[in-house]
Amino acid sequence: MNEITIAVKFDNDKPTVSGRELHEALMIETPYQKWFPRMCAYGFVENKDYWTFLSNRSDGLAGKPRTDHQLTIDMAKELCMIQRTEIGKRCREYFLNLEKQWNSPDAVMARALQLADQKIEHITGQNNQLLETTAFQAKQIEVMKPKADYCDMVLQSEGLMPITTIAKDYGKSAKWLNKWLHEHGIQYKQGQIWLLYQKYADRGYMKSKTHTVYDSNGEPTAKVHSYWTQQGRIFIYHQLKKEGILPLIEQDDS
Repeated sequence: MNEITIAVKFDNDKPTVSGRELHEALMIETPYQKWFPRMCAYGFVENKDYWTFLSNRSDGLAGKPRTDHQLTIDMAKELCMIQRTEIGKRCREYFLNLEKQWNSPDAVMARALQLADQKIEHITGQNNQLLETTAFQAKQIEVMKPKADYCDMVLQSEGLMPITTIAKDYGKSAKWLNKWLHEHGIQYKQGQIWLLYQKYADRGYMKSKTHTVYDSNGEPTAKVHSYWTQQGRIFIYHQLKKEGILPLIEQDDS
């Protein structure tokens, strides 16, 4: 008597068998495409008792993939009983023995250990990725910290600021900074005051204030001075940084 051999798959941690392989093992004369729908009439539910998929021909002949079904072991056992044949009985016993082996303490423990190993491997991978991300973020924070410190200091400042004060942030003189801004096409001098070129004039970087001064005779005279806004101060910061010129606070941190 031929030994029963039906391939078993263990997808999603559940044993299943091919409908076509079972059909062949049961020696059913009715073509599979007619036989299987008749069997489903016994109350089997798709995506619960079986799953439909396309498979290549088992005989190796060319042709379109054929419709096949992956059956739960419970459904396979019932199909074996429905046939009411000796081969059906033998196939059912084959599945009963399979279930017995599947549910044995050793098999259950082996699956539990395998699942535990998979979870440990997954958690280890997540932890390694988290450590790499944390290290990268820490490095980024360290790189950006000096900039954040200087910008925070600027944003906390209020009101307008003379060029002399901004220049001191870099350990420079107002004369040096005015010259640098002029050479880089940012400002020009008109009379005794510095003005922004039109490209930057409407960005709110600079404002003018009029002060009253007294000459040697005690006569009042109006004099205009240019002041930088805090927005303009940050603009100067970015322009100087492009040239590798950093404020003292960042030089100290580095």
